[in-house]
Amino acid sequence: MGETMRLGYPSCKSDAPLPTPSAPPVRLRTLLGLLIPLACAALFVRLGVWQLARHQERAAFNAGLADRLIAPPVSLDEVPRDSAALRWRRVTVTGRFRYDREQVLASRASEGSPGVHLLTPFVRQGTDTAVAVIRGWVYSADASSVDRTQWQEGDTTLTLSGYLIPLADSGATPPGDPARPLRSVHRAALASRIGVPVLPFQLVMTSDSAPRATGVPKRLPLPIIDAGPHRSYAAQWFSFAAIAVAGGVLLFRRNRAADAAAARAS
Repeated sequence: MGETMRLGYPSCKSDAPLPTPSAPPVRLRTLLGLLIPLACAALFVRLGVWQLARHQERAAFNAGLADRLIAPPVSLDEVPRDSAALRWRRVTVTGRFRYDREQVLASRASEGSPGVHLLTPFVRQGTDTAVAVIRGWVYSADASSVDRTQWQEGDTTLTLSGYLIPLADSGATPPGDPARPLRSVHRAALASRIGVPVLPFQLVMTSDSAPRATGVPKRLPLPIIDAGPHRSYAAQWFSFAAIAVAGGVLLFRRNRAADAAAARAS
């Protein structure tokens, strides 16, 4: 026989692909390391959206106040008594000052200097209800005492111009001694000091109809409209959300790598 017979032994080599190791299951600790930062990020985004809504509300409110400050003054009798509608409303009123019932508002600084505000009742003809008028600021070394007679502006009938701010109905109990200055202002305190009813707002005086050169308290400036910190707060919350997402993803990947290494070692 010229040919050599080959025995057919089975081959040890298989063409079938080797099975790939399955990924280890996600552990609860690893899953929580991702879900908790994502939940915090969702909360931070919600807080940021809320701050943006607050900013829009503040902007709308400020727009209404700005319109009142630039509008021409109207007679005090035409102003509604609603406290929300009268804030910063520019008005005019005619009457006479009652210097004998004047009050001193202590601890009112101006440009870094100590001083007080002079709050003088202003009585209109035909009514016994007084208007609490803040005539302005004067210097006081101890921020509480001042010679009020030096700052009287005449005892004639005047027409005042200014803007209104609401006056709280009640508050801290004023000192029992009428000569002592007030720290806070509300209607109950003024009525007990002055002895007559007081309208539910203060008039911050900006000018009057009598020309003077000296002896006038420093008039208070118009209010400054501030947009508030809501937009910057929103940016902070959104930054916190981005940090939480990035930190959660990095922590999840690190924990998954540690889980895979532990599975291979076992």
